[in-house]
Amino acid sequence: MLSPCSFELRSCTRFSFFSNCPRIFGNCIYLSGLSLRFPTRRQLRISASITAKPSSEFRKNKSTSPENDDDKISALRELFRKPNINVDAYIIPSQDAHQSEFIAECYSRRAYISGFTGSAGTAVVTKDKAALWTDGRYFLQAEKQLPPSWILMRAGNFGVPSASEWLNDVLEPGSRIGIDPFLFSSDAAEELEQAISLKNHELVYLYGPNLVDEIWKDSRPKPPNNHVRIHDLKYAGVDVSSKLDSLRSELRNAGTSAIVISMLDEIAWLLNLRGSDVPHSPVAYAYLVVELDGAKLFIDDAKIGPEVNQYLKNAGIEIRAYEDILSEIESLVAKGESLWFDKSSVSASIVNTYNLACDKYSGSKKFKNTDKVPAVVFKSSPVSLAKAVKNEAELEGMRQAHLRDAAALAMFWAWLEEEISSGVVLTEVDVAIKLNQFRSMKDGFLDTSFDTISASGANGAIIHYRPEPGSCSIVEADKLFLLDSGAQYVDGTTDITRTVHFGQPSMWEKECFTRVLKGHIALDQAIFPENYPGFVLDAFARSSLWKIGLDYRHGTGHGVGAALNVHEGPQSISFRYGNTTPLLKGMIVSNEPGYYEDHAFGIRIENLLYVKEANTPNRYGGVEYLGFEKLTFVPIQTKLVDISLLSPSEINWLNDYHKQVWEKVSPLLEGSAYQWLQKNTQPVVKS
Repeated sequence: MLSPCSFELRSCTRFSFFSNCPRIFGNCIYLSGLSLRFPTRRQLRISASITAKPSSEFRKNKSTSPENDDDKISALRELFRKPNINVDAYIIPSQDAHQSEFIAECYSRRAYISGFTGSAGTAVVTKDKAALWTDGRYFLQAEKQLPPSWILMRAGNFGVPSASEWLNDVLEPGSRIGIDPFLFSSDAAEELEQAISLKNHELVYLYGPNLVDEIWKDSRPKPPNNHVRIHDLKYAGVDVSSKLDSLRSELRNAGTSAIVISMLDEIAWLLNLRGSDVPHSPVAYAYLVVELDGAKLFIDDAKIGPEVNQYLKNAGIEIRAYEDILSEIESLVAKGESLWFDKSSVSASIVNTYNLACDKYSGSKKFKNTDKVPAVVFKSSPVSLAKAVKNEAELEGMRQAHLRDAAALAMFWAWLEEEISSGVVLTEVDVAIKLNQFRSMKDGFLDTSFDTISASGANGAIIHYRPEPGSCSIVEADKLFLLDSGAQYVDGTTDITRTVHFGQPSMWEKECFTRVLKGHIALDQAIFPENYPGFVLDAFARSSLWKIGLDYRHGTGHGVGAALNVHEGPQSISFRYGNTTPLLKGMIVSNEPGYYEDHAFGIRIENLLYVKEANTPNRYGGVEYLGFEKLTFVPIQTKLVDISLLSPSEINWLNDYHKQVWEKVSPLLEGSAYQWLQKNTQPVVKS
């Protein structure tokens, strides 16, 4: 699945250094860290073998109130006039209070107010206008879903203003712009405040109920309240005590005494816990504060069963109410603690609470005649990078999960090809449901890792397309079919894309597919020096497309968690060169170049890879060289390959890959799936 832009625009690593020149406010010292995404009718037989559904259950009923779109906007604007609010505009981001990509349904505020359901986007409502910004993955989807009264801002296109630039243009100078400070990272809020100050606008933190929640009212879904579970040590590889010891060493080295962690996957990884609060992601809503002599987990205690409660107690972790996080920040300041904040993930509400507490206690007798004065280090979370570098147990879990997943996919593709060849009418939703059924038969299956992108023909050009019952397309035999899917297993997370044709592809489709494949092979075979960031590899995947003037509007690779989020940072492979995080041994990334013709078709080929040491004959400059090892083993359809465009070495790569697929996956199969795999892993020969 394609990476969200948020992993690619700005990233700090723990190799970043904070400024030697502290900023002092009152008695608080600040050390700032560097800030280095209608089927046609046919009189044919309908398949009746589809029963399982993915976690989202392809929901027909969205979290929307009975009001129409204009009523929602009008109700929101009415709130602007309240004396305790008094704003001229309101910004509604996609994120929850933890900057999550996937969020619980009750926090899908931007989707509720705008009707646009893509995972990335920002809505802005003024007293007389409404606009939505999203990136190239979602342009076509947004065109379909936005109400007529909304303005679609195609972020990244030439001449398209940012949200702050647009607000500066459409609002009178000195206007008040409201945000929910829980939904903006501290960095994002500061950047916004600076941008709108050019027109003397005021950024207003609205701590009361979220304005969208106020109009959503009783139709808003309830917050999740699911139990968390212990992630077995045989999959985690390192116990929670060892992880906390390592983190506390980082705190001491940074001159801090506590860190506030709000990213849900960081908390899950650090504590070896998993949850189910968020669709597709095995995490639970919580905050974590780790001090040198203890730790506190801020979570709804209804989610903590007896076993987990004892587990946390044994690890020295206290349980506190989720909503008490801001009072804890104030308490830490009152004790004179030196805090570590990652401003790219910690919310503006938390950092603002810290600032206000510093002002409150500045000059207090409590701090007189003592060296213990509250201080803060703004620096990337050390947990982010530690989580990204997988240990051997995590890698082995990923290998095993991918093999079971490959077997499920072989069973699925064998079924689908037989159904299509028999003239069975299947919608894109039918296909996605059936795929989930095959995966759910495998040991350790928990959930999908994202909503399946099942896209026939022109829908494949909608980069993050999601089929919906009643409006999706038939899977046509004479059109390209793109399937991007993944699963959460107890031991690993998968993400794979394959593009196939059930009939005879055109020469143009074959050329486009082959050039995407050439880029995929080039990145897979890349060898690069250690400490190089992912953006230096991005051109490998695009070069063959560039040679005939083609390209794609998304990054080439994203990080993937081990039995965690399908998208994780800080690493990425992208044309966006702002992410300087180096690719390190043990990191997992996707390799997913593509090509998309609007209103025609989409092509993408995706495998997951992990970074490993490369055995090079030389080591220039004494540095180590790195390469990739594949995790994904599912055939690539050779019918779509124009062999004449492949070099001998590329043909060897394809044949060797299919040989590995056969050797690794065939022992897990029997019957028609075994036969399908055998047929689709035969070597190709250049005539």
